[in-house]
Amino acid sequence: MGGLSMGQAFVQAPEHRTKPTLADADGIPVIDLSPLAAGDEAGVDALAAEVGRASRDWGFFVVVRHGVPAETVARALEAQRAFFALPAERKAAVRRDEAAPLGYYESEHTKNVRDWKEVFDFVPREPPPPAAVADGELVFENKWPEDLPGFRVAFEEYAKAMEELAFKLLELIARSLGLTPDRLNGFFKDHQTTFIRLNHYPPCPSPDLALGVGRHKDAGALTVLYQDDVGGLDVRHRSDGEWVRVRPVPDSYVINVGDIIQVWSNDRYESAEHRVSVNSDKERFSMPYFFNPGSDAMVEPLEEMVSDERPARYDAYNWGHFFSTRKNSNFKKLDVENVQIAHFRKLHL
Repeated sequence: MGGLSMGQAFVQAPEHRTKPTLADADGIPVIDLSPLAAGDEAGVDALAAEVGRASRDWGFFVVVRHGVPAETVARALEAQRAFFALPAERKAAVRRDEAAPLGYYESEHTKNVRDWKEVFDFVPREPPPPAAVADGELVFENKWPEDLPGFRVAFEEYAKAMEELAFKLLELIARSLGLTPDRLNGFFKDHQTTFIRLNHYPPCPSPDLALGVGRHKDAGALTVLYQDDVGGLDVRHRSDGEWVRVRPVPDSYVINVGDIIQVWSNDRYESAEHRVSVNSDKERFSMPYFFNPGSDAMVEPLEEMVSDERPARYDAYNWGHFFSTRKNSNFKKLDVENVQIAHFRKLHL
């Protein structure tokens, strides 16, 4: 990471540091998606019920037999490793900044503490460039490394496979809430803010003090995560508040419900708090796909989820503004807490 050394910026408050030993999260459901390919309607309904239970009880689940070709994943992993193996100055050639938040970055903050990682972000669907950029407006233009010719091709192929899987999962979540399968699809038709992040967590000299990513909840709709076999993803168990480790399962994806699903469901489902621990021996790689709606989407509890007995628990908010505010906070420490869905919770509830 360009000669990165352990400093005070990385040090977590004592209550947020990783314990020396952490129990495995044995209860996180592992869900076989093969009934989707079989077209078995009864099997799909049972699958949706499984997804619903996992979203309610954990906010996390693991999917296997998901239909993403193994060769597509292998090409993406090879390209990811090749990029992070580049010298620091070549990675810096595609470095992101506040106005253009795509590309390479090694100084990200979560909850105002610097993360022990380096990342590369890109969007599967580049929006058309604006005729004029307003003050504070973000420009989402991909910065591809020119000296890795196979990199862009590998990740364009991977992004298509991710979108296909994400829509399958979105339809299962809709079914699980008693909605028509395509009820949520329209939010993702235009101006998607979906992005893919490549994470590299180098060995850390003080894994007892730092985190790869500090505790947080994902602001979007769904996160579809590929992680290698090193392990380090921790989730806070809702029932007792304890942190547990999500053990890597070969050829799987870890799915977590984001804040938008929590709001749409009117708190029937809840996004889970999670973090990434690091170690002193092995580097770790992961690839999260953040499935996000269009920038013009207004996020609020769906009308089907609201009744006299269960009134709306959130006021509506504009996703594009929310997303831009969160993105900006990744660059620096803030004097105030970053925007959260809790800020839109109705006060009378």
